[in-house]
Amino acid sequence: MSLNDETLQELKTELLDELVKEEPSKTLLSERLSEIRSADIGEVLEELIEEDEKLPAALSVLDILSTERAANVLGYLPGESQLEVVGELTDTQVLKLLEEMGSDERADLFNLLDEDRREALLRRMAHQEREDLKRLSSYEEGTAGAIMTSDYVAIASGMTVSQAMMRVRQTAPDAETVYQLYVLDSDGQLIGTMSLRQLMVARPGALVDDIMIKDVIHTPVDEEQEEVARIVARYDLLALPVIDADGRMVGIVTHDDAMDVAESEATEDIHKGMSIGQLEDGVSRVPLWSLYRKRVTWLVLLVFANLFSGAGIAYFEDTIAAQVALVFFLPLLIGSGGNAGAQAATLMVRGMATGDVGVKDWSKMLGRELLVAGSLGLTMALAVAPIGIMRGGDAVGIIVALSMVTIVLFGSMIGMCLPFLLERFKVDPATASAPLVTTLIDATGVIIYFSIATSILTTI
Repeated sequence: MSLNDETLQELKTELLDELVKEEPSKTLLSERLSEIRSADIGEVLEELIEEDEKLPAALSVLDILSTERAANVLGYLPGESQLEVVGELTDTQVLKLLEEMGSDERADLFNLLDEDRREALLRRMAHQEREDLKRLSSYEEGTAGAIMTSDYVAIASGMTVSQAMMRVRQTAPDAETVYQLYVLDSDGQLIGTMSLRQLMVARPGALVDDIMIKDVIHTPVDEEQEEVARIVARYDLLALPVIDADGRMVGIVTHDDAMDVAESEATEDIHKGMSIGQLEDGVSRVPLWSLYRKRVTWLVLLVFANLFSGAGIAYFEDTIAAQVALVFFLPLLIGSGGNAGAQAATLMVRGMATGDVGVKDWSKMLGRELLVAGSLGLTMALAVAPIGIMRGGDAVGIIVALSMVTIVLFGSMIGMCLPFLLERFKVDPATASAPLVTTLIDATGVIIYFSIATSILTTI
């Protein structure tokens, strides 16, 4: 059932109100839960789990749901909430949920458990299931192996179309997706792929080897997840096959998982772009102390960096005393340089994140930025020069105009070059954040402005 936002919110509210009662109606809860999608139920449970005294209410929801749906709902919860729930369940209950979860979600939850709980659960699993879980949970976090699923439809080389259709029917109930099929040789190596549509319209007696696509886009198991998401987006893939060092297919990364990675990476870059450390959870759920700790380090460092701006102003006290009108334009000039630098840095960081720009493109981007920044500086200089003339005469107008061009040009160069420099030293370019760029330009802008002012005033 498709619900609009208003109706969905009403159902959520009614569900929450019923759950917090001393004796909630299981019949009413069951009816309401059947009207809400698993992702929305997960959101309701998350609200309950955040308040420890309401954890039993969240557990009662999972009891009402079928095991398959309860596992699906559990997969939508963040890691900490999953641990809260699993901590209240017996090993038997956890095993039932793990059996119904997708292989990738199962591995993620398994890695969150402590060593003793993992060992206890592994001992009670079937051999094949145990080995699959151990393999998936062994891959390094942030790689293709860590986000892939082993639930895919594989077809043996040499099969006919009718045999392949039978294989699809047998595998489909447990597969993450059946729309893309993979052809493997006797050693498990990926040799081709085809869509379900291709298979359905092909002649039953035809060999899959004759109709499959042999040029398969794939990724190694140790590829960074950000690159995996970029490949999926670039080629509009439903799923991306993952192979090990020997060329054997070990799983697929589905489009929805790639979207989750892209969102996570974009969020991380945005946080870094504003000098905020990576948050373990959403901003509304992260503990206050953690939120303070993630923000304070850079802010304190930037405070001391800004002392250089003050030192620059102190050094040019005589120039300021000779023409007090110069102080009026100081915030405007360094603010303009900071804004231009932050724009340039943002464009480069995002270009690098999407693969549009690489280190090899530095010289090309430098030339383009010089032209653009120069034009921007001249435009802004023309806008502010008349104000300078009105406030302090022709000399101040010239000083302000020249300073504007120079500071905007210099700020843009810093903003553009810093991401390339960080990338060269294997540091995340997103660290070239707006606060860092603007702080650097504040200090240098003061020196540029008053140096130009001193030179012109001395000449006059």
